[in-house]
Amino acid sequence: MRECVLLIDVGNTNTKIGLGVKNKIISTYVLPTTLAETADTFGFKIFSICRLSSISLDEIDVWMVSSVVPPLNTIISRAGEKYSRCKVVFVPEDMDLPLENRYANPREVGSDRLVTAYAARKLFSSPGLIVIDFGTATTLECVQGNTYLGGLICPGVLSSLQALGQKTAKLPKISLDVREEEMQIGDSTITSMTHGFIFGFASMVDGLCEKLREFLTGEVTVVGTGGFAPKVRPVCKSLHTIMPDLLLKGLLMAFHELYKP
Repeated sequence: MRECVLLIDVGNTNTKIGLGVKNKIISTYVLPTTLAETADTFGFKIFSICRLSSISLDEIDVWMVSSVVPPLNTIISRAGEKYSRCKVVFVPEDMDLPLENRYANPREVGSDRLVTAYAARKLFSSPGLIVIDFGTATTLECVQGNTYLGGLICPGVLSSLQALGQKTAKLPKISLDVREEEMQIGDSTITSMTHGFIFGFASMVDGLCEKLREFLTGEVTVVGTGGFAPKVRPVCKSLHTIMPDLLLKGLLMAFHELYKP
């Protein structure tokens, strides 16, 4: 067994795909999530990704998948069976993660939330963890020891920006890139929007982390992930580190620690 693993993170907006060999993620790709996907279109995408990485589909031992879009799960399973002829494992549906889930209804927790919490727990030794995913929604997950306590779900940066653009025809499109580390009073619409979003979300995260720390004991590490994390980190005082591929790392670690072929 070469220990070559296809890692798939199906989100509401994007699907992130990685290839892991041994303990290392050798490449990652981001594709738009679409409900128009078929087993064949998805299989061809995986074929192209493997070809770019000089890996044959036959070399892949397993597909490890985290999905928050249930209608695509059957399609991905069929694509794995048809194009790679290997097992497709959905995490945590097909394997138990070593975290005590304290959610009132454990089945309500999105797989992305649990996998990132598990990955952070494996990577950081501090008793308390706050894991922040800047995705379609901004989620904050709380972990104490090996217990997943739950968390918060807040508006996402890009989805908020898109919603604002749909309701306000005169506002320009912005890149959300800021060079300043201190907020300014905007003297243009672009500066007003950029600083409003960047510093607004940073302040939201800082304030929520301060309140969440009251529920955690001992040292607390705050980990950020998701596409917006690098943009907000310079002005977000609570973020200790960012790991853009945290979920994919969690899937790869689950393969090595928990997968039983």
